[in-house]
Amino acid sequence: MNEEVFAKGKLFELVHLKQNDGRVFEVARRAPGVRLIICDKENETILLTKEYRQELGEWDYRLPGGKVFDSLEEYEAHRSSGDDIVEAAKKQAINEAQQEAGIEIASLDLHKKSVLGATVEWDLYVFETTNWQASVLGQELEVGEKIEADNWVTYDEARLMVLNGFMQEERIALILLQWLEKRAQ
Repeated sequence: MNEEVFAKGKLFELVHLKQNDGRVFEVARRAPGVRLIICDKENETILLTKEYRQELGEWDYRLPGGKVFDSLEEYEAHRSSGDDIVEAAKKQAINEAQQEAGIEIASLDLHKKSVLGATVEWDLYVFETTNWQASVLGQELEVGEKIEADNWVTYDEARLMVLNGFMQEERIALILLQWLEKRAQ
């Protein structure tokens, strides 16, 4: 398919994809993000951050995470390079764990790639780890971020938080619920 970018901001671009039959498919594209399931298998707990979200106007429980690239230009450069996006996402997940949660990650695994849809391209890479330690540096939040990172909850508490709507990033809440169900089997 032929691709034409017809509008572009810092984080989103609007793209016309010309199909072989002449139709044009319109897509909004955003650079991908990462989320982390940081768990303590021994105590059967996971870390949820409590973050003030401007779009909600309230506090929300979330998996730590953020953007893989800070701009579309960085994302486009990566796409053109042919480098593996999962490796870039993994590197950024390790950075986000330090920044948002004050956690140093020794190793992590890709749990799932969440694809938003056909007309909005915004993939989220969800990683999981049990191999981590608290950082002596603590959190290193960006200006404007309000994140509490000391919310270790049991698997059962996390399940109830998802089901009762305390996690409002629904596609990540569903992935976490699926992850928790696998652990319960």
